[in-house]
Amino acid sequence: MNTKKEIKIVSLLRNKKAIFDYEIVSSYEAGIELLGYEVKSVKEKLINLKWSFIIIREGILFIQKFHISPYKNVTNKTAVDPLRERKLFLKKKDILYLSQKLKEKGFSLIPEEVYLKWNLIKVKVSLVKWKKKFEKKQILKEKSIDKQAKIESSRLFR
Repeated sequence: MNTKKEIKIVSLLRNKKAIFDYEIVSSYEAGIELLGYEVKSVKEKLINLKWSFIIIREGILFIQKFHISPYKNVTNKTAVDPLRERKLFLKKKDILYLSQKLKEKGFSLIPEEVYLKWNLIKVKVSLVKWKKKFEKKQILKEKSIDKQAKIESSRLFR
């Protein structure tokens, strides 16, 4: 009998555009500092990662342009910027490594995914490199070929 509990992970949002545009070198799990209503909005998937990126300032990670829509049932209607800068929590050793890599040409930090791990909101931070234009075209070509093969195989088995 297995006594260990399985880790419960629920994906809330993946940054598909970034996965297509970048080659992922390494990924890290980071916690994120959120306000109360932001937690509710994230759990209801009222979020957008499309143009977001991560910077390191004074040894601390910050996520920029991570859009969290205001929660609809908020009693306190004080206007808080949905694109405000939010702090990410990562091990100091990893932050030092990432800051060294960012000094090299061609590397960037992006949020790849937002997910729930147990009941905590986590961000998958990825160190990435731009893909070349021909690499993107090759991926699209392979997807097109796979799609055509599925269509042909479904016609054969009718």
